[in-house]
Amino acid sequence: MDIFLQQLINGLVLGSVYALVALGYTMVYGILGLINFAHGEVVMVGAMVVLSMISLLSSFPLPLGSELILLISVVSAIIVCSTLAFFMEKVAYRPLRNAPRLAPLITAIGMSILLQNIAMMIWGRQYKTFPDLFSITSYDLAGANITNVQIFIICLSILIMIALLLLINLTRIGRAMRATAENPSIASLMGVNVNTIISLTFVIGAALAAVAGVLVSANYSVAHYSMGFILGLKAFTAAVLGGIGNMAGAMIGGILLGLIESIGAGYISDITGGFMGSHYQDVFAFLVLIVVLVFRPTGIMGERIADRS
Repeated sequence: MDIFLQQLINGLVLGSVYALVALGYTMVYGILGLINFAHGEVVMVGAMVVLSMISLLSSFPLPLGSELILLISVVSAIIVCSTLAFFMEKVAYRPLRNAPRLAPLITAIGMSILLQNIAMMIWGRQYKTFPDLFSITSYDLAGANITNVQIFIICLSILIMIALLLLINLTRIGRAMRATAENPSIASLMGVNVNTIISLTFVIGAALAAVAGVLVSANYSVAHYSMGFILGLKAFTAAVLGGIGNMAGAMIGGILLGLIESIGAGYISDITGGFMGSHYQDVFAFLVLIVVLVFRPTGIMGERIADRS
């Protein structure tokens, strides 16, 4: 029971991060029908920018509190990632909007490779250690351990997801986004600036990715120029599991994938005495992807998307 509860906590933490990244995939797909495979690299850029800003601000002549340093660093990461996504959509994806679907897909993969290499040139190949701005406190929960950082990750992720749902369902911007996703031509006739809405969708997704990059780096205490590749694929798997194009589905898919990975790896590690487990954690995500694509391609909450042609 202790093992199950511990892996349940680990799965919720991991799934919270997957859900935030999966939302970026599903928002873009819902509006453009595009799988932005460079989205994982945006997560990586957010993590690396935060680490760089923390290092810079920590050496600032005037003493700054840990909370202020972290706040400035996270805001900087959100600005950088949002700007990156804005220009990425404008330069790489917008010219191919009416091209065959294979063209923007290949472009997205190319952008992923390009961003990885640029990050490697800027930050190097070495793993970057996330500094201990705050003391980590561990709490006992019925035999399992949960830290204050993990509680913060879960709570912040939930708040962000609730805020995003409210934005999509209760605001004019959200209505414009839903209208554009339904039919961009008719939305344009109704006065919606489709290009602006699409750019805004990329920006919002990138802001979520920046926060996710900070959270995953804080949880594992490291960041690396290639960290976004596998994380992005897993988040894409979570989006497919929940039903890509469906906001609530992306959240549910992220949490479920995190739980499946963590519980599966935890029990394998326990059975094999620690010989296996974390090494096979990635396998579970892609097994889930295969099973979902075979038996329910639309995902748990997915819907058929009408042909816009």
